[in-house]
This record gives sequence, structure tokens and C-alpha cells, in this order.
Amino acid sequence: MAIFLTADSKVIVQGMTGSEGMKHTQRMLRSGTAIVGGVNPRKAGTAVEFEGGVSVPVFGTVAEAMEATGADVSVAFVPAAFTKAAAVEAIDAGIPLLVVITEGVAVKDTAEFYNYAAEKGGTRIIGPNCPGLISPGASNAGIIPADISGGGRIGLVSKSGTLTYQMMYELRDFGFSSAVGIGGDPIIGTTHIDCLEAFENDPETDAIVMIGEIGGDAEERAAAYIKEHVTKPVVGYVAGFTAPEGKTMGHAGAIVSGSSGTAQAKKEALEAAGVKVGRTPSETAHLMREIMESLAG
Repeated sequence: MAIFLTADSKVIVQGMTGSEGMKHTQRMLRSGTAIVGGVNPRKAGTAVEFEGGVSVPVFGTVAEAMEATGADVSVAFVPAAFTKAAAVEAIDAGIPLLVVITEGVAVKDTAEFYNYAAEKGGTRIIGPNCPGLISPGASNAGIIPADISGGGRIGLVSKSGTLTYQMMYELRDFGFSSAVGIGGDPIIGTTHIDCLEAFENDPETDAIVMIGEIGGDAEERAAAYIKEHVTKPVVGYVAGFTAPEGKTMGHAGAIVSGSSGTAQAKKEALEAAGVKVGRTPSETAHLMREIMESLAG
């Protein structure tokens, strides 16, 4: 059992024939993902050969790929200028899960395809500007390294790609049901709350790690949701305790004004909801380790 992505997921890659698409398709195949097709209108009808004698057919459109293969997940490695068009195509085809890896997508474009998906219904978007998601040992859609952690009973939702990897590595002896990198842009398709709800309802997840960042109020909203709806133990980390006020830090969404959006304000909101919050990623992993040991005991 996992959230959003399972061993049965059939994955296509939009932009598979580009350099990033090729590299990460190979990595996904190595980690056991069922990659059933690529999409590139200029190369439709061809196939791409990967190591181990794996031949992946290329289709002209997402709709054609879904019809031919039964695909239910698309991972988009498409340049930022073309991401909106690729997303709209996937939404029109009715793909259940669209994972947008691309960084630097215009916020206006994301807002438009996010709203389009919401109006049409039927497509969950993860990203953009995210590492994707992995259900270790079952499937991997995106760029998360598959060998840093195995399957287990911790759920992870994170705004930060690199902190996703670090947390998975630090808790590798326990393992993960699913890890979802939701991305750090101001507008994203799947939120902390969406993942918290899915993990709460997943019988194979015992405890949840939530990684946030300074800027915006997503973590405060998540804290309110946890207080009302989440019964499983949650451990949190907020990146940016040392960030100066009024500066945009790294991710497009990480802007702090006054006390709103600071790491301290988010930490306090989460702690008020009963979430243990670490001041460093390693301290956060230690807090989760204690919880998992107590559950096992």
C-alpha cells in the first residue's frame, strides 16, 4: 500500500526523448517503475532503447499513450516554456496523476493549468519544481534516488527536494510507505494537507514527517488540519530558521514579511497542533526515530 503511486502504476514520460527525460527514465526503470511509454509528437512511432534491452515506445500525444498502454501516471520533463501546454494535454487526456518536475515554470502558467485541472476534475498534479514521489520498492515517478531508503511505514511530505533525500537517508533503517516532494513554488498542485489526508487514511503508514519552508502560510494551514483530522504522530521541520527577514530565499515561495511566514511562527503553529518540530533535519529524524521505536515497543 502507498499513496498516489503503487506497484501497479503505469507511467509515461512527457519529454522522455530529451536529455533529462532520458537520464531519469533510465533511473526510474532501474528502480522498478513500469515505464510504458514516452510522449513526443515529433518522434511518434519510434522507440527508445534503455539498458537491459528495455524498449519504450514513443507516442504523439498523452491520449494516444494512455489508449495504447493503460497509463495512469505521467511524469513531465518539459522545458518551462512548454510546461503549461504539456500539462493541459495530460489533463485533457484524463491522466489520473501528473508529476511536473520542471523548475522555473511561470506562476501564471501554473495557476492556469492548476485551475484547469480543478475544473475538469480527475487529474492530481504534483509539482511543479519538485522531485516527484516514490513508494520504495514499488514505483518511483520523478528524480528521487531509489537507493537511499527501502519500504517501511513512515510517510514523508516535503517542500524541499534535497531535504526529502536527507530525511529518507537518515531514517533508512525504518523505511517509507511513500515520500512525496510537493515542490516549493507559490502555487503547487498537491499540498501538505492533501498528503497528510492520504497518509492518515493509509493503513500502511504509521507516522508522518512533514518538511516545510519559510514563506507563505502552507505550514500554518497544515498545522490546523493536523489538529482537527490527523490521529497519527507527525514530526515536522521548517527550513529557514536563520533566514533574514524580507529576503527571497531560494525557492520562489519563500518570502518572509514581518512574523508571518517565519520558521519560528510555523514551528509554534505546528507545536500547538501537537507536532514535534526539530530545529535541524537530523534532530527531526531523531524525533521520528523515537516515535517509531515506541510504536515498535
